[in-house]
Amino acid sequence: MCLFFCAFEIHPTYRLIIAANRDEFYERPSRPASFWPEAPELLAGKDLQGGGTWFGITRTGRIAAVTNYRDPRSHRNDAPSRGILLTDYLLGRTDPAAYLEDVRRKGAAYNGFNLLVGTPRELYYHSNRKGGVIALTPGLYGLSNHLLDTPWPKVAAGKGALGELLSRGEDPVPEALFEILSDRAIVEDNLLPETGIGLEWERILSARFIASPVYGTRSSTLLYVDRQDRVTFIERNYNASPEPRDTARFEFAVFRSDAA
Repeated sequence: MCLFFCAFEIHPTYRLIIAANRDEFYERPSRPASFWPEAPELLAGKDLQGGGTWFGITRTGRIAAVTNYRDPRSHRNDAPSRGILLTDYLLGRTDPAAYLEDVRRKGAAYNGFNLLVGTPRELYYHSNRKGGVIALTPGLYGLSNHLLDTPWPKVAAGKGALGELLSRGEDPVPEALFEILSDRAIVEDNLLPETGIGLEWERILSARFIASPVYGTRSSTLLYVDRQDRVTFIERNYNASPEPRDTARFEFAVFRSDAA
């Protein structure tokens, strides 16, 4: 994931609402979201190069998502895949806070990341560029390729749009969330962050939905978990297409023996 919005315990119907975009090079092989044949309890896309995922949930309610921390000067080609940090949590049984404490101790081996793990009832955040494990309190959160709630224009604008949508007191329909994720407006130069990638790429990456000849938003994903622990997971795939290629929807009830 490279853009992530989360409404945690602030909606009367849903414990958790997540809306997120996965941005990646088009040539990197991956598998769309599905229940994994090799791990039938896990619903997630799969990175076929690194073996992990960028966002997933299990039938027992374990949830994980990752975004990269943009810092090209410290990037190492030999670093392990960050997506494995998600599958290790999702397919394990370690308490989420304890899991992130373990990740914190070994995080220097990885390129920069923001990692969110937990369940519909408890969520924790850690970045190996900040240190510490943060327990999320009820609220609205946004994340891109810096730290949690860094007010980059697309994060601030997307959080604002989601907050306005939820303030109406209605159930947020999928198309309204997809509309927030699909904004392709480029931010004005004077508002762009400086992350070491050059002005042209800062412009390209400033949109919530990214499009370029080689890199862009390959999928948009929504997750709803209601107060009866019923999950709705919707993924819209684009890859290099400006329009959706397909949309998949999954629904199931969380089996809570591992999700308290």
